[in-house]
Amino acid sequence: MSNAVITGAGSGFGRALALTLAKRGGWKILIADINRAGMEETLAMVRKAGGEGEVFECDVSKPENVQSMSDYAFSDGKRVDLLINNAGVVSCGFVGDIPLENWIWCVGINFWGMLYGCHSFIPGMKAQGGGHIINVASSAGLFSLMEMGPYNVTKAAVISLSETMRQELVPHKIGVTVSCPMFFNTHLLDNMRYQDQFQNEFAHSAFEHGRMSAEEVAQRTIRAYEKNILYVIPQFTGKYYWILKRLSPSIFYGVISYAVKKGYSEKLALFLTRIGMM
Repeated sequence: MSNAVITGAGSGFGRALALTLAKRGGWKILIADINRAGMEETLAMVRKAGGEGEVFECDVSKPENVQSMSDYAFSDGKRVDLLINNAGVVSCGFVGDIPLENWIWCVGINFWGMLYGCHSFIPGMKAQGGGHIINVASSAGLFSLMEMGPYNVTKAAVISLSETMRQELVPHKIGVTVSCPMFFNTHLLDNMRYQDQFQNEFAHSAFEHGRMSAEEVAQRTIRAYEKNILYVIPQFTGKYYWILKRLSPSIFYGVISYAVKKGYSEKLALFLTRIGMM
């Protein structure tokens, strides 16, 4: 029996990841979240899918909470074969308009929550002789689209953190995977913070018209872990945009800047969401 810990597993993508592991068989999953009812619901679904598990209430923005979770996960000689740092939130708006409290909220969960998880679990994984960590980032961290500053910055930081860890942890037989999906239907919209109606409309349209389900994104993420792959960009659109940006960053951002300058960036963005290109 292998052991996994998944944060933000009370709903959305975290739940999809838990169910993906449960269906593979041989996994016991520690389901972590701040939503007790959501965790219990995920646990029931995991058991129905053939897995085992338990819940642990944890606010990932608090280092002492994450350390307590790590201590529990490794207690009594238990192993942690897989840690999935998944918990995340979204704050939209223009830099300079977004309240600082929204930046602090987003950074506290999206970045510090990931770092606390890595910091607390890596020593135990080293001591047990190996393991694997999946950090859930986003293609937003690769492309840095406008009006998504806090989300972009935190997800880019998670990608950089994962790249750093990949090199550092090789001697300890600890693998690292960073998942960078495009928009897909999750529960991120439930507590999203935004500054104007366009940001709200864009986010809802992007999530509703995403061409891949949470279950498919989870399956591709877990397959990447099983193959010890660093980057996983599940959707074709994400791979396509990443190639364009890497080939010519100046042209990539030049086209976007031109659309903004001419005043049709919002219409273009909504059009791309509605045809599943975001």
